[in-house]
Amino acid sequence: MEYRQTDGRMQRSERTRALIVQAHVDLLREGVLKPTAAQISERAGVSRRTLWTNFHDMENLLGSTVAHWFRLDDELRAEIDPSAPLEERIDRFCAERQRRLVNIAPAARAAVLGEPEYEALRASRQGHIARVRADIERAFATELARADDPVQLVDSLTVAVSWNAWSLLFDDHGYSAERCRRVMERAVRALLASV
Repeated sequence: MEYRQTDGRMQRSERTRALIVQAHVDLLREGVLKPTAAQISERAGVSRRTLWTNFHDMENLLGSTVAHWFRLDDELRAEIDPSAPLEERIDRFCAERQRRLVNIAPAARAAVLGEPEYEALRASRQGHIARVRADIERAFATELARADDPVQLVDSLTVAVSWNAWSLLFDDHGYSAERCRRVMERAVRALLASV
């Protein structure tokens, strides 16, 4: 009997934590870049005490929210056949980057504000950069193997497909996601043509 009660409490706690994280994500998607505990708990339908009982502090909440965004990013990732023609790989890679960057945009905008204060957000940025580099190395392995300086080429491609470049075009210039992707494709083609 005690086991069932404990199991039930754990399930309720997991549901509550998921509600809180989803509330945080929803606020970010709506453009609330620094949601307060009051806003998050109200959106989740829980008290602030419940929020802090489940997460203890903002660093823990951010860590769980970051994990949520990484799971969403995983769902948008697709393997690109490294033996496919280069044009096909560039098209598929940049289309995937577009989907992933549009998805992560609310979190990335908010992270810029919070990174100086929270380790979870700094670690998130490093994790996303590592993912992009790994994706580049897989998709363009043939070209990297022929490059005079493969590390510099990966660095250059990382810059071309980064959140920072995307944000410059999408947020600062107000370009459509499609136009941003076309600019990205052109940059990637130019960089790989140099090999």
